[in-house]
Amino acid sequence: MSESGSGGSCCSPPRGETVRHVTVTVPSTPPAGARADNMVRIPGGEFLMGAEDHWTVPGDGEGPVHPVRLAPFRIDRCAVSNAEFQGFADATGYVTDAERYGWSFVFAGLLPPDFPDTRAVAEAPWWRQVYGACWRHPEGPASEVSDRADHPVVHVSWNDATAYAAWAGKRLPTEAEWEYAARGGLEQRAFPWGDELEPGGEHRMNVWQGSFPDHNTGEDGWYGTAPVTAYPANGYGLHNMCGNVWEWCADWYSPGYYARSPKEGPPGPSLGVQRVIRGGSYLCHASYCRRYRVAARSSSTPDSSTGHQGFRCARDDAPARAR
Repeated sequence: MSESGSGGSCCSPPRGETVRHVTVTVPSTPPAGARADNMVRIPGGEFLMGAEDHWTVPGDGEGPVHPVRLAPFRIDRCAVSNAEFQGFADATGYVTDAERYGWSFVFAGLLPPDFPDTRAVAEAPWWRQVYGACWRHPEGPASEVSDRADHPVVHVSWNDATAYAAWAGKRLPTEAEWEYAARGGLEQRAFPWGDELEPGGEHRMNVWQGSFPDHNTGEDGWYGTAPVTAYPANGYGLHNMCGNVWEWCADWYSPGYYARSPKEGPPGPSLGVQRVIRGGSYLCHASYCRRYRVAARSSSTPDSSTGHQGFRCARDDAPARAR
C-alpha cells in the first residue's frame, strides 16, 4: 500500500492523521539542559531574508528577498542530541507522538535487507512507515541510540520539540531567527560559509553524495545522521545549520508569507496547517532537493515525525542587569 503526501512530502512526509496537541508540566527550576553555555548569543540587527536565485525551489516561497530586523536572542550551539532528549524523557516521562501513534517514517536505505515490507509514501517511496520506530529506536524496534548519544534526536514532532523547549526553559526559534543565525553574519550567501558547496574539496555538511536514493558514497563521512558537533561551526559558532537533520521552527508555514512579512521580528502567519522546517538533512541531494541552503524552507504537520527531523532551541536574550 502507499500513502500519498502533499507539499514538501519528498523532504518530510506529513503523518496525514489528525493533529493532536500535547502538554507537559514545566518544572519551576530549569534543568541542567538549559545551561546558558549550550547557547550562543546572536546580536540583534538587520539582514536580507530569503532568496531569489537559480537555487530556489519553485513553490516554497523563498522570495521575495526582504529586510528583517531582529532583537538579540540566544540559540543552541547544536541540535538537541539523543542524550539531551533522554534526560527530558527520564525527568518527565514524556511520550512522543511517534510513540503514541506506534510508528514513524524511516528512510528505506537505513533498513536491513531482510526488513519486512512496509507502506511507502507514494510521492517519495524511499520513505517507509515503520512500526515501532521512534527516537529510542530510529530504524525500528531492533535499533538503539546507545551508540548515538551525541547524534541529533530524530522522530520528534513539532509538538515534541515545543514540549522539550518548555521543559528546558526555552522555545523554538522563529523562522527569521533561524535563518539569521544560520547565515553566521554573511549576507545573501547560499551556505553558512559562503556560496561554494565544498570549498577546496572540503565537506562542510552531512548531505547525500552519489545517486539518490540508491547509492550514497558517504564521502562526507556519514550515511545517516552525524554527531551534532560534526563539521566546522559557522561565524556565530553554530554547528550543522545545513544538512544532517531538518530543524523545526516556531512558525506556521505559508509560501506567500514573505510578500507581506513585517520587517520587525516577523512571527510568521497567525494560522496554518503545517509548521516550518529548516536546514535540510543527510538525504538532501541536488538531483531532487536543493533545500540544504540557509534560505531554503519546507514544512510538515505538527504531529509528523521522520528519521531526519530534529530541532534546536532558542530563547530571548536576558536583559542586562542594572548597575
